[in-house]
Amino acid sequence: MNTVLKAGNTLNDYEKQMEKNDFASIWLEESGNPAIEELAQLNLDIAGKTEKTLADKGLSVNDLAVSLDINSQEIERWLKGRHTFSMKIIQEISDILEGYSIQPE
Repeated sequence: MNTVLKAGNTLNDYEKQMEKNDFASIWLEESGNPAIEELAQLNLDIAGKTEKTLADKGLSVNDLAVSLDINSQEIERWLKGRHTFSMKIIQEISDILEGYSIQPE
């Protein structure tokens, strides 16, 4: 039996959505979460600053990956915003980039 819940959604529609998401995901999708949005923006800002610093210092993603002993594909995911930075990694990136002097052009 399909009972109408709201705005044309049936119980069956709701059950299908629940199979795809959990309650927390649905709530976040409907109402948003400023803390998550702020964290996402912070990560994008860090990624942008990291990319700029790499370019300014004449370094590649691979140079940073070797220095961090991390796969360069993981660095690419951070810089594209697909993975978040941990506080430990932020500190390690900062320490490594401070150690390089800007390359003359």
